[in-house]
Formats: sequence, C-alpha cells, structure tokens
Amino acid sequence: MAIRILLAEDMNMVRGALVALLNLERDLKVVCELERGDHILPAALEHRPDIAIIDIDLPGIDGLTAAARLRESLPECRTLILTSLGRPGTLRRALSAQVSGYLLKDAPPQELATAVRRVVAGHRVIDAQLALSAWDGAESPLTEREAEVLRRAAEGSEANEIARELHLSPGTVRNYLTTIVAKLNARNRVDAIRIAQEADWLL
Repeated sequence: MAIRILLAEDMNMVRGALVALLNLERDLKVVCELERGDHILPAALEHRPDIAIIDIDLPGIDGLTAAARLRESLPECRTLILTSLGRPGTLRRALSAQVSGYLLKDAPPQELATAVRRVVAGHRVIDAQLALSAWDGAESPLTEREAEVLRRAAEGSEANEIARELHLSPGTVRNYLTTIVAKLNARNRVDAIRIAQEADWLL
C-alpha cells in the first residue's frame, strides 16, 4: 500500500514540482493538493491521508495553525512542515505544535521522500541545521505582555493605540516600552523591534 499524502503549498510551480517528485516514488502517492491553509482539515477528513506535507506560509490560515487543527481532529495523520525560513523561533513553535517533521524547502529531493517514510513510521524528523540553530537560539527575555506591546509597536501602533487595544493606560505602555528597550540593550524602540524580530521573539 502506498503512503497517501496531502500536499499544501500556495506556489503553483513549487506544488507541481513536489507532486511530480513524490509521485516518482513507488511507495508514495499524492492524493490531494491544496493552496490554502483553511482547506487542509476539510480535505484531510475527506481523503484520509497518512501524512500532510504543509508549507508554513499559506493563505487562509498558516501552516502551523492548520497542523495543530489537523492533529486535534485527525491525530492519525502525521504532519511534515516545509519552510524556506530557517528561523529558530519558528521551529520552536512547530515543536510546541507537535508536528512530526520540519524540513527546509532547499533540502535535497531524496531527503523529502525519506522524511515522509520516517514520519509515517512514527519517527520525528527535524532538519539538522534548524535543530542546531534552535538549540543555540537564546530564549526571549521579554514577558508575554512585553512581547505583545512590542509586536503592536512593530505593526505601527502608537502608545495611545496600544493602550486602547490592550486596555492599559498610555503611561503603562510607555513604561513597558522603556523596560523592553533596556532588556534588549537596544538604542531605542525601533532598535528593540529589530533585535526582537531578528531573534524571532515576536511570533
């Protein structure tokens, strides 16, 4: 029996290439291909794949959210996340979502087929370089509230807007921002945003 695969990738050429590549393997069969994250769960419930290969950046809902929903509703379907971003924070998020595998898109083609077989056999497969970077990556010094304030500042919100959105006083928000700048040894708020984004602390 061939391993049944659901593939979710929003770039048509990439998706076509992956489908062709996987279908070359005698024991693998792509039974469903999608381009949106919010279509994954309904399609998986219909096609009952053994594994879902999911791009991390999808329209509708992102790949990790889709993987978490899939695990909840169809736990027998394993998940393998594909990404072009080798960021340690994203990998930590994937691990906390309990995905079965996590590979970079530029991995050698044979590595993907091998990863699919290993994941379906019950193993966890993580790209070695990504695992190393996640291991080396420092934990965020920011509290959850500080990260939320900085995330909204990064989106362009001013202190008064952040205060309204988070039901805080403008003074409290300014205090948070001052603390964040100090914690990150940043020169100012813009520098703090840059440091936090590069370290992947604003997910």
